[in-house]
Amino acid sequence: MIKLEPRGERSATMAYLSPVLAALLTMLTGLLLFTLLNVDPVEALITILYVPISDTHGIAELCVKTAPILLCAIGLSVVFKAKIWNIGAEGQLLMGGLFGSYIALQLIEAEGFWVLPIVLIAGILGGMFWAGIAAILKVRFHTNEILTTIMMNYIALNILLWAVHGPLKDPEGFNFPESALFGDSALLPVLIEGTRVHFGMALALLAVVAVWVLMSRSFYGFQIKVMGMDAGAARLSGFKEKRLTYFALLLSGGLAGLAGVGEVTGPIGQLIPQISPGYGYAAIIVAFLGRLHPLGILLASLLMALLYMGGEMAQISLGLPLALTGLFQGMLLFYLLACDVLISFRIRLNPRKVKTSAPLTPLASETRG
Repeated sequence: MIKLEPRGERSATMAYLSPVLAALLTMLTGLLLFTLLNVDPVEALITILYVPISDTHGIAELCVKTAPILLCAIGLSVVFKAKIWNIGAEGQLLMGGLFGSYIALQLIEAEGFWVLPIVLIAGILGGMFWAGIAAILKVRFHTNEILTTIMMNYIALNILLWAVHGPLKDPEGFNFPESALFGDSALLPVLIEGTRVHFGMALALLAVVAVWVLMSRSFYGFQIKVMGMDAGAARLSGFKEKRLTYFALLLSGGLAGLAGVGEVTGPIGQLIPQISPGYGYAAIIVAFLGRLHPLGILLASLLMALLYMGGEMAQISLGLPLALTGLFQGMLLFYLLACDVLISFRIRLNPRKVKTSAPLTPLASETRG
């Protein structure tokens, strides 16, 4: 019988090495998987992990894909620190893209530096609005935020599909489900000429710094961490649990909304159904892989963006299914959770003892006879 026994003390060193070990185990499992698929495993890993960033164009594309993942993940780190399980970053990202697109289309003929900030603020408010619904349901009605935020992801997706097939559909778009192209004033400026690296990456890095200052240098961040470690102690200390819950969820939703509006005003330039290939879900893995620390989340976001690019490259070069990206993400999360369990618990093998009857004493034998 296998039994998990708590360790006396959790190793801080292993807690930080766990993501590295999880990544290595994922790569080793990938080698085995490619071998079973009759694909050269070394070539496959090179195609996934090196070829996408083997030139300056690839590095630029890595930054483009990193920005939305990083924004979602750094926002999730705040709520997860508070032990609030927001699984709805994907829906908040979609609503941010939808709100920002609506404003961009209303200002499509407008010109001026003020257009872009208004569009970005609309996207942030869209994400905050969607997260705010989950916050109200949690605080006022004590609903489970895991269930509500997951369900709201699908509601957001269907609202987006309705919008691009209905009121926001381009009447001159040959019946394709997409909006008209945004005006130049509503587009994020390109940071590096000749690439698609846009100002959204700078906003993501700024968000990382801001969240680091909030959580490590402010009393509000201290309250959030205390509430996550012991809600009872936070209440006894006079911390406003409801206010902190609203703040954490709205901040997380706002950053996810910024990620969404950054996509439609950046590399896409219009509203389409495929704003995100699952950045909000990937950000959950990234947040835990980065140990909820801003620097760790930045590095984990780069790795996750590389997996997205590597999956597309493997599909083109090796004919592998695009679902390979999701498979690698799932294995990465599985190994991370497994490593975390083994950090806190040790495995004990307790073979079941077979009960045997005690030998009969002479007196008992005579009595039985």
